[in-house]
Amino acid sequence: MLKVENLNKSFGEKRVLRNLNLEFERGNITMITGESGVGKTTLIRILCGLETYDSGKIIFLDEDNRGENSIGLVFQNLNLFPHFTVMKNIIYPLIKAKKMEKRKAILRAKELIDMLGLSGLEDHYEYQLSGGQRQRVAIARALAMEPNYLCFDEPTSALDYKLRDNVGKILQKVASKGRGVIVITHDREFAKKYGDKIYELKNTDN
Repeated sequence: MLKVENLNKSFGEKRVLRNLNLEFERGNITMITGESGVGKTTLIRILCGLETYDSGKIIFLDEDNRGENSIGLVFQNLNLFPHFTVMKNIIYPLIKAKKMEKRKAILRAKELIDMLGLSGLEDHYEYQLSGGQRQRVAIARALAMEPNYLCFDEPTSALDYKLRDNVGKILQKVASKGRGVIVITHDREFAKKYGDKIYELKNTDN
């Protein structure tokens, strides 16, 4: 389990997160909803170590959780390398950050490519992929780092109804592997359909 206790964050005079308490469990999908400006993306960035917080605690209760890549993030704009193929996008962080042998990195990438229905696209570049395919490449790249928790920032924002359900099924598949899935979304219908737990953040000015 991952626990957030009494978390506070301000930007100047604006208080974004006030005494926030949340729990995330591995194997579950946790949805975080709320209006724009209530701190959803700030929370995700704090959990992933991309943003500092003013006070409070973030506590890992996983016995096997010792790695610095315990939380992964799939950005809303995906952040794929356009000059890399699908395969290279997935193996590059493994080789560069984890110092993994290229042969082993390719084997891990192939497993994820099969799992996410990307077989046959290994040598394609970003411009040759559909929006849904690009998203699955970004998910594969994040999963390759073997995080205990994987965060998604608005994964359905630019997708139609059918693709939205595809994303939901992928989230379920990721959670079924024992990873905690944390999703920021404006889409309450999607949250209710695929979330095991739903938190709604409120404006702290009230």
